[in-house]
Amino acid sequence: MTELEKLNYRHRSLSKSKILKRAVAIFIGAVIMAVGLEIFLIPNSVIDGGITGVSIMLAHLTGLPLGVFIFILNLPFFFLGRKQIGKTFAISTLFGIAVLSFFTALFTPIPPFTDDILLATIFGGIVVGVGVGIVIRFGGALDGTEILAILLNKKFPFSVGEIIMVINVFILGIAGFVFSWDRSMYSILAYIIATKTIDVVVQGLDESKSAWIISDKAKDIGETILARLGRGVTYLNGEGAFTEDNKKVIFCIINRLEEAKLKTIIEEIDPSAFLAVGDISEVRGGNFKKRDIH
Repeated sequence: MTELEKLNYRHRSLSKSKILKRAVAIFIGAVIMAVGLEIFLIPNSVIDGGITGVSIMLAHLTGLPLGVFIFILNLPFFFLGRKQIGKTFAISTLFGIAVLSFFTALFTPIPPFTDDILLATIFGGIVVGVGVGIVIRFGGALDGTEILAILLNKKFPFSVGEIIMVINVFILGIAGFVFSWDRSMYSILAYIIATKTIDVVVQGLDESKSAWIISDKAKDIGETILARLGRGVTYLNGEGAFTEDNKKVIFCIINRLEEAKLKTIIEEIDPSAFLAVGDISEVRGGNFKKRDIH
C-alpha cells in the first residue's frame, strides 16, 4: 500500500449506512436523556453533572428554558472539540446536544412520573445514564465537560475520569446553594448512578476480561474451559524467576458473567492455581468468539 493509499484509507468517509446508524443512535440517546432530566430529575430539583447541571441551575434562577442554556453553554466546547478532537466527533456531539435541547423543551410540560425524591433520583440517574451511554457508544457526547476533560488531560497529569469527577463535585456542590443541601446530596447520588449505568451501556454486560492461569494441571483446566465455557484458550510456556521451574500458562478471554464460572472450574481442578483477571477495553481478530456448547 502506497503512502497516498494509506492517507486515503485513514481519511475515508463513513458509509451512509454507518452515518445513519450513528445519527439514529445519538438521536435516541439524547431523547432518553431528556426524559431522565425533565420527567424524573428536574421536577424534583435534582440535577445532573457537567454543563447540563449548570444549565439546570441557570434555568431555575432565570426562568428561561433549559434547552437554551444547554445549547449555548455547550457551543464553545463544540468549537474546541472540532479543532482538537476531530470533526466527526464534534458534529456528532453538536447534533446530540441540539436534540437534547429541543426535547428538554418539549418534555417540560409533562408531569413527573413520581414525586418520590428517592425513586426519582434512582430512576432518573438510570435513564440519564442509558441515554448518555448510547451516545458515547456511537461516537458522540452530550456534555461539553467531557471535551474539556479530554483537553485538560493533555496538559495536566490527571485522567479524564478524575478531571470530570472534580468538575462535577464542584458543580453538584453549588446545587446546595441554589436548591438545598439535601437536593445536592440527591444530585450526587443521581450522578453516581448515571455514571455506573453509562459504564454498563458503553462496555456492555459482556465486557471482556483477560484471564491468566498458572497451574500444574493447565491441560485439564484448559480443556474444561473449552468444554464448559465454550472459550478458546492459548497455552504459553513460562518459567518461574525464583524456582526456575517450567510452567504452562493459560491465557483466555471471558466476559464478566463468566468470571465466577471460571473461578469454580479452577477451584474444582487445582485450588492452588494462580489466577489473574483484568479488564480489557476491546478484543479483535483471532479466535476469541464464544463457541457453541453442545
